[in-house]
Order: sequence, then structure tokens, then C-alpha cells
Amino acid sequence: MGKYSEDSKKLLEYIGGKENIKSVSHCVTRMRFVLIDESKADVSKIEELKSVKGSFTQAGQFQVIIGNEVDLFYNDFTKVSGVEGVTKEQVKADAKSNQSFLQRLMTNLAEIFAPIIPAIVVGGLILGFRNILEGVKMFTDSGAFDLVNGTKTITNMSVFWNGVNHFLWLPGEAIFHFLPVGITWSVTRKMGTTQILGIVLGITLVSPQLLNAYGAAGALAEGKVPFWDFGFAQVNMIGYQAQVIPAMLAGFALAYLEKFFKKIIPDVVQMIFVPFFSLLISIVLAHLVLGPIGWQIGKAISSVVYTGLTSSLNWLFAAVFGFFYSPLVITGLHHMTNAIDLTLINETTTATQQGTTLLWPMIALSNIAQGAAVAATVFLNRRNEKFKEVAIPAWISAWLGVTEPAMFGVNIKLRYSFLAAMIGSSIAGLFSVVTNTGALAIGVGGIPGILSFPVTKWPTFIIAMLIAIIVPVVLTVIFSKRVKNK
Repeated sequence: MGKYSEDSKKLLEYIGGKENIKSVSHCVTRMRFVLIDESKADVSKIEELKSVKGSFTQAGQFQVIIGNEVDLFYNDFTKVSGVEGVTKEQVKADAKSNQSFLQRLMTNLAEIFAPIIPAIVVGGLILGFRNILEGVKMFTDSGAFDLVNGTKTITNMSVFWNGVNHFLWLPGEAIFHFLPVGITWSVTRKMGTTQILGIVLGITLVSPQLLNAYGAAGALAEGKVPFWDFGFAQVNMIGYQAQVIPAMLAGFALAYLEKFFKKIIPDVVQMIFVPFFSLLISIVLAHLVLGPIGWQIGKAISSVVYTGLTSSLNWLFAAVFGFFYSPLVITGLHHMTNAIDLTLINETTTATQQGTTLLWPMIALSNIAQGAAVAATVFLNRRNEKFKEVAIPAWISAWLGVTEPAMFGVNIKLRYSFLAAMIGSSIAGLFSVVTNTGALAIGVGGIPGILSFPVTKWPTFIIAMLIAIIVPVVLTVIFSKRVKNK
């Protein structure tokens, strides 16, 4: 008998039996089920099991939170149930049968961005650190430390730190300027096609031969854009550095072309002609059609968001977005914000917000608010050891930028703490927008996210963070008393 055999038997019963399981796998902390009929799962009984720390449904999967020993639980469950485990990829594929078209679309977007988010986060931290080194005048001409009357930065004062600052541009450029390479690779990975072709396609979008995307607007206005001359047509040689949507469109074109040519080209010559035709045609499409279209789509989306964030009603836009961002996470729609944020950073040119995004700070504040609401529930349930086993790690995780444990493990179940976090996020987001607290990059979406801001914006972001902490804590305590008195 394994350590979790008894709980595994009960979970099998409460989940609707073996015949209700389409597929099962596990991740770092959770059992992931695709159920034939989710209504047969008795959630209340499942969550009463000693080894279970919570459950939720997301992206067509019924997920049961076990903790760090989920691999042991999984082994006992497969022995007890007789159900053969499958890969996480197969579980995701099965889960899509339970999803609507929009949910499948959002799941695909999530699976494309998930592998490259660690690089984006690292890039955000590097940009934040470089901003401190070269952007904050904290020394006087005599070398005295003075944040108020300073005229020199750390790089002005130190040869070593000046060298470090220059060196750190290397990974920063690799992550953001060459982001399309990561995206086209991730698309081919997601679609199950040849990943090296995706990398090559991405490189053709950011080749040094091309006019850098950051200088394209000025060059177009002055009529100084280099071009390929084919005699009957001229094509602008513009790169797509840091562009998300053009890279995604090009990546999908490559993947579908490869699948198409594999169907029509004989096996004996597929190795030669499938990569040749699919890559060459996708490169032509990327530069003649998909790149320009994707650029305009990205500009249109960012323009709508930017207009909302800079209009006279920006306070209302911010309040609404801050309030509804957490529910967006539940649906998976929040993954769209990555592309919008990156586009805003590239396209925003006003003097007060140049090269920044006002959208991402609201996301970071929403994460902090969810963690603060959980912190309040920990205080309210300080004598409940089982509750704290789930809540304390979820609280820490949210403040470090990962809110799913906080939302699904605590706040959504209690409801009142989830509402308190939404209100706190709304007020904090409103404050961050009306004070023009823009971030230089997408960073860690919690308290460490402060490193993604210009130092001049640290005071307002700190105030916004305090709002995102104090309001949910106070409201959670108030709401809990009202719930108990009913």
C-alpha cells in the first residue's frame, strides 16, 4: 500500500469512477484530469480529503491540488484506478474537446507564450537594473550621494559599473530585439512542426540586413527605407524587432505550410522539398503580406488600449480593467495582454510615457491584491492548520507574480476575499494610471515588479502597491464578518 492509496481510492470514487476519466496526468503540484462529465465530480468531498489542498477547473481540465508530493500521489492513483497516465500534451489535447472556440484560441496563445515568459521576465529585470545604473542621477559633481540634487549616475561615477551596464545590454537585446525568433520557435513547437525552421524564420524577421523596427517610423516619414527591387515591384526591407503579432502570423504560416506539403509531397523526397518550400514561402509571405498586416493589427490593438489609458476617461478604463483582470485570468484571456504590453512599449512615443506600458503595472497590482486578500484569510483562519498549508504558499506565490494558487486555492472558494482583491486591484490600477506610472518592460508580476519601472516612478508604484495590499486586507476582514453574521 502506498502512502496515498486510501486517498487515491476515495478520489477515484468522488471524481466519478474510472469510466468518467478521459485522461490524467500531473504537473509540479496538481493532478490534471480531463473528465467525460465534470458534473459527476463531488468537489466538496474531494476537498475534504487530507492530501487535497484544493481543486479548480481551467482550460477544460479538472485540477486537484496535492502539493510537492503529487508524483507519489499520481503513482498510487494510477495503481489504484488502473488508469494509464498520459503526457501533459495529451491531456491538453483531450481538454480542448471541453472548450469553446474562444477558450481553445486562448489556450493556444497561452501555450505559445508560456515557454518564452521566463526570458521576458529576465529581460524585464535586466532593463530595470540597467535603468538604476544609467538613469538615476544620485551623485553630485563632487561624488556625494544625493538623490534630490544629483547630477551624475552610477555609470558616470564608476568605470566598472559602466562596463556592467554595457555588458547587460547583450542579454537585453537578445531577449527583446530578437523576440520574434522565440515566438516563431514556440509556434512550431506548439504545432508539432520542425522547430529549427521556426528559428530560421524568426531570424529572417530580425536580420541585421533589415531596417531596425525601432527606426522604421522615422525612415518611412523621410522616405529613406531600403528596399528589395524586383523590377516589377519594390518591397521595403523593414525588420520586426520586438514585434509579436507579425512573428505569430509568420510562425503559423510556416507550420501550416509544412503540414500541407507533407501531405502532398512523396515520402522519399520530403526531407528535401518540405522544408524548402514551406520555409521559403513563409519568408516571402512574412515580408510581403503577414508582417505588414501583423504590424497594423498590433498598432490598432495597442492604439485602442492606449486611447483608453490616455483619454479623459482613463480613470474609468483603469478601474474597470483592474476590477476584471482576475476574472480574465480564470478564462485565460489574460494571455492576450503580453502581446499588447510589448506593442505598447514599442509604439508609445509621448514625452511622459515613451517606451513604457501603463497596462502591465495594473496586472502586477492585481497579483499583489490577490495575495493581500489571501494574507487576510490567513489571519482570519490562523488556528486552522490545514487552511494555512494551502493559503500561506499561495500568498507568497501571488506576491511573487503567480496568482493561480491564491485564486483557485483560496479566494474563489471564499468568494468574499476574491471580491475584496478585485476592488483593491481596481483602486490601485486607477491610481497607477492617473499618475502615469508606466513600466519599461514586462517583469515579475508581483512586488519584485518594481524593478521594471523607472526609478522616478517608484514612489507612485509603492503607493499603488500599498493600496493593493491595504484595501483587500481591510475589505476581506469586513466581508468575512458579514458572511459569518448571515
